[in-house]
Amino acid sequence: MPLPRPWPHLDESPRILTRGYGWLPDRRRELGRRTVPTRLMGRPAIGLEGREAARWFYDEDHVRRAGALPEPVAGTLFGKGGVHHLDGEAHRVRKALFVRLLMDDAAIADLVRRVEQAWDDAAAGWTGRIVLFDEASRVLARASCGWAGIPLADADVPALARDLTAMVDGFLSGGVRHVRARRARGRRERWLAGLVEGVRAGTVSVPPGSAVDAVARHRDADHTQLPPTIAAVELINVIRPTVAICWFLAFSGHALAHWPAYRERLRAGDAKFAEAWAHEVRRFYPFVPFLGGKAPGPVERDGERIPEGAMVLLDVYGQGHDGELWGDPYAFRPERFLGRDIGPFELIPQGGGDPRTGHRCPGEQIVVDVLAALAVRLARLDAVLPEQDLAISLRRIPALPRSRILLDVSS
Repeated sequence: MPLPRPWPHLDESPRILTRGYGWLPDRRRELGRRTVPTRLMGRPAIGLEGREAARWFYDEDHVRRAGALPEPVAGTLFGKGGVHHLDGEAHRVRKALFVRLLMDDAAIADLVRRVEQAWDDAAAGWTGRIVLFDEASRVLARASCGWAGIPLADADVPALARDLTAMVDGFLSGGVRHVRARRARGRRERWLAGLVEGVRAGTVSVPPGSAVDAVARHRDADHTQLPPTIAAVELINVIRPTVAICWFLAFSGHALAHWPAYRERLRAGDAKFAEAWAHEVRRFYPFVPFLGGKAPGPVERDGERIPEGAMVLLDVYGQGHDGELWGDPYAFRPERFLGRDIGPFELIPQGGGDPRTGHRCPGEQIVVDVLAALAVRLARLDAVLPEQDLAISLRRIPALPRSRILLDVSS
């Protein structure tokens, strides 16, 4: 057998901060390969892209999640001790909780109805200039908490929306954004841990079968209840991804500004086109740069011998712009998804594979259905875009239109 090539010694971590979403696609172009060995945070790492690479990535013989998330990401975006950190039977039992909560058709329809009502209620009071990203985050926070059974006073909605978006906004940044994300997570974990304790003690009443009720009663693979702090992490993992749809709605506003011909198709309310719009927004715009895990032992991919413990990164942004998967990938064309079956390892902004058993997000259909519903309402909103800075920097993770989408709403 050929001797393995020496692993690169240069740590690429600073380049992620300076090149953002372009870092891994650029490295692949520089080397002319889909598989890129590198080094991050002092550890060997390898970047992968493509449908077959995604299939390989989601095989637990090749990549595991336990211990893979860097502490800055765990301490902001996902929380410590949650389902994202588990593998094997422990993951399957905890994941089953989310599958029951997030993949039930009736429950998804109920959440969509709540979001639509929350949007309509809020939009009735919009007049003058609004910031779409901020207003959408409040709509989604209100609806997701009501759906999850989390008691939330109207006056507390803006603060919760700010905290949940802060957790997403600071997960792969330094400075103020990262500090804000950590503080927000600590604040909300304490709040929700107290809620779980109250439910278990019988001093707080929540709807039977709600997310709060289910998480409070859940027992793990070892038959023990979740510690209140871990239960709080999982409750955040129920509502945070729904509130994060405000990023995709801001991107929808950006798309309507640049491709206004689609507005009338969205206004018409064609459900199939609205779903295709949701898929194209998730494919085209930069949200998750890559997904990560670690090699459980020495493994091989594309001729590279990957050492045990190496970081394995799946290039989500690069795959969304892979010309072999998506003809003319830098064109925004929602109609590409009309009448097209999507393979489990092709469109991966929420991960790949089977969401019921693997690490793909079980709430992906919620994202698609909620975004489709709100995109139609956005297109129907009696508003114009004033002059603003619509630039989207690929160096900023997560990316966001610089203006956060300003709208002048008619009274």
